[in-house]
Amino acid sequence: MDIRKFWEAVLKQDADAIRKYFHPDAWVNWHNTDEHFQVEEFIRANCEYPGQWDGEVEKVVTTDTSIVTAVHVFSKDGKISCHCTSFIGVADGKILSIDEYWGDDGPAPQWRKDKHIGVTIRQWEEAKRLGIIGKGSVNHEQQMD
Repeated sequence: MDIRKFWEAVLKQDADAIRKYFHPDAWVNWHNTDEHFQVEEFIRANCEYPGQWDGEVEKVVTTDTSIVTAVHVFSKDGKISCHCTSFIGVADGKILSIDEYWGDDGPAPQWRKDKHIGVTIRQWEEAKRLGIIGKGSVNHEQQMD
C-alpha cells in the first residue's frame, strides 16, 4: 500500500480514491474528539469537512501489520495548521483500522516561554545545521535568535 498516495487522496477529499484503500469492515477513531467511524462515515466526515486542504507526510514507520504516519495538514487559505499522528492497522494491502490524534499547531504556552523551557524546533534545527550542537540538545540558557 502506498500510504503517501492514501494521504494525497485524503487531503484532496477524493472519496472514491480513499475508499479503495480500506477493507470493507475497517474503522477509524479520532481520539481527540471521541469519535468512532465506519469506513463510509469516515469518508463522509473527511470529504465534507469545510475548506480546501493540503499537507505533507513528514514521517512514516511501517511493520508487517501497521503503518504510523505523522502528517502536517493545513488549509490552503493558511488559516489552519495542525499535525496528525495515525496508527494504521493493515492486512492484505488494505486498511483495517486507524487510530488518529490531531493537534493544532501554535506557539508554546506563555508559562513555558517565561521559564525558558525549550526552544522552537526551527531554532534547534538551525543550531544543528550551524554545528552549534551535536546530537544532544541546544543549550537552553543561551539565547537562540
